[in-house]
Amino acid sequence: MAKVFTAEEVAKHRTAESCWVVLYGDVYDVTDFVKEHPGGSRVILQLAGRDATEEFDPVHPPGTLKEYLRPEAKLGTVDAANLEKLKPKAIKTKNTRQDGQQVSPPALHTLLNLDEIEAAAKTQVSKKCWAYYFSAADDLFSKYYNGSVFRSILLRPRVFVDCTTCSTSTTLLGGAARVGTPLYVSPAAMARLAHPDGEAGIARGISPFGAMQLVSNNASQSPEQIVANAAPDAVFGWQLYVQTTRAKSEAMLARINKLPNFKCIVLTLDAPLPGKRELDEKSNLESQLIVDSESNDKGAGEKRPGGGGVGQQLFFGTAADLTWETTLPWLAEHTKLPIVLKGIQTHEDAYLAAQYAKKHPGTIKAVILSNHGGRSLDTAPPPVHTLLEIRKYCPEVFSIIDVWIDGGIKRGTDVVKALCLGAKAVGVGRAALWGLGAGGYKGVERTFQILQDEIVTCVKLLGVKDISELGPRFINSRMVERDIFDGGAGLDKAGLWTARAKL
Repeated sequence: MAKVFTAEEVAKHRTAESCWVVLYGDVYDVTDFVKEHPGGSRVILQLAGRDATEEFDPVHPPGTLKEYLRPEAKLGTVDAANLEKLKPKAIKTKNTRQDGQQVSPPALHTLLNLDEIEAAAKTQVSKKCWAYYFSAADDLFSKYYNGSVFRSILLRPRVFVDCTTCSTSTTLLGGAARVGTPLYVSPAAMARLAHPDGEAGIARGISPFGAMQLVSNNASQSPEQIVANAAPDAVFGWQLYVQTTRAKSEAMLARINKLPNFKCIVLTLDAPLPGKRELDEKSNLESQLIVDSESNDKGAGEKRPGGGGVGQQLFFGTAADLTWETTLPWLAEHTKLPIVLKGIQTHEDAYLAAQYAKKHPGTIKAVILSNHGGRSLDTAPPPVHTLLEIRKYCPEVFSIIDVWIDGGIKRGTDVVKALCLGAKAVGVGRAALWGLGAGGYKGVERTFQILQDEIVTCVKLLGVKDISELGPRFINSRMVERDIFDGGAGLDKAGLWTARAKL
């Protein structure tokens, strides 16, 4: 019979030398695991000797305990009365009024744009969730410039054209995947922070539109859960953060290879280490202050780990040694799925990707122009600048591989402008999470309905029947072109590719 512990017994074990936590009513000795925790030791230590279920559950897929802890780590249980004593004080969330009453979410049909979706979500999710999703690097310049740059691109509608019908269907990955819309979900971590529907809810919400979902390497549900109820023709991609311990990444790739709905591996390159996301860090520090203020036991005066946000915790164990020469051959050994390179921010790297694809057919099928939603390096260029660089210096890239784009999309007109400049698909990340926070899977569906309707309206008013007809003559991008990199192509003489000829 399992031993039943009191709150006082559990609370004594709050150090790296003796660390216990309570999860789902069970007591675990995680002392040996503290230093091995993928999110770093401080994540565990700040909740040592307490019930960590509310922190643990939204961000860990099922099976995590079995994967990382030995059976003997489970010591016993805690009864209901003692369990209540071990729960940290509730950290104030954003969904209360001054008088403490919970704010009811507005009816989804009354939300008419993505800003209203985000505002509704902010009233429903925890402060920790909001800080993690909203945050970006340093001064948030790149985050906002990603979107504002679209305002400087003007549309050029044609008239006297029959615009009764409009098709947004397209093919991706060199024709290997057909989708109903060029709008897709970018990798967005820990969706269950926003709503219990999680990543599976995102999949459900976008299914009426035939949209593609790129699943985060740090998803809060397992890949098997996320695709469990997906239609046979639903298209998913798996984001890969290569781990320092390559065997962990290889094991995940083996799982993804067995799931037919996954059509590509999205190798993320723009975040070999976390950016400085101050709102996220501040939220974690505030949580720590609450934990410390509750401490009445022996360990109360000890220096406890603090600092760092959710984003930084997720990067523990991520490899920073990726190269053209070593990483792509390794990846090709462990999957036959098409590879998408995410985080391209210069035309030179887009050119290299295209050249690699020519030399190694069947490997790279697409690149995603992205600065990680402004979350890695502040003042990095908006993806639209990179898109224009490619058009100017190496337009042949478009005929070799797909060029996708994400970052700052707020309107269907933004999507159409990117398509006119040569993008094959356009992604949203935060928008899907805010939709989830505003109303679960139905909130995601509402988000995509708003964007899809705006895309169709824009395409029709441009005088176009099919998105394949879109091109640069439907826009005026002169105001943005004057600001892009003007240092020349840099691909001549010895050549960028010759320098990496061994690839």
